[in-house]
Amino acid sequence: MTRKRRRLVVVLLSVGILGLAAALVLNAFEDSLVFFHSPSDLVEKPVPPGRTFRLGGLVEEGSYVKQGVDISFNVTDLAESIPVKYRGLVPDLFREGQGVVAEGQFDENGTFVASNVLAKHDENYMPPEVAESLKEAGHWQEQAGDE
Repeated sequence: MTRKRRRLVVVLLSVGILGLAAALVLNAFEDSLVFFHSPSDLVEKPVPPGRTFRLGGLVEEGSYVKQGVDISFNVTDLAESIPVKYRGLVPDLFREGQGVVAEGQFDENGTFVASNVLAKHDENYMPPEVAESLKEAGHWQEQAGDE
């Protein structure tokens, strides 16, 4: 084998190993990403059951039901609404009409089963993704201090 051919084999083998390593890293990174979706996004493009993502919007008025540690409510962007089930304690600031982000996945029945629920931390805060979603849907109301 000539020196040029040996060098070519080493370079091609190195590029192949580097490509394989990059593919494995990107695959692992994709599995750990959690994407944000609004109810309207999910109606347009459904997420398959079992895939973890974040659902954000407002807690729909009149939808909050608590039975022991089992909680159910609807998340809405005022255009569409998604039913959510959660088992555990919700933050003290969690209430109807306020911003919420729930992390979890759809079950086979189309209900979002949350593993984590986050609420706003003061009366002026709303998760940026939720605010953007409401602005896109045309339901955003400017408040004092908003830009």
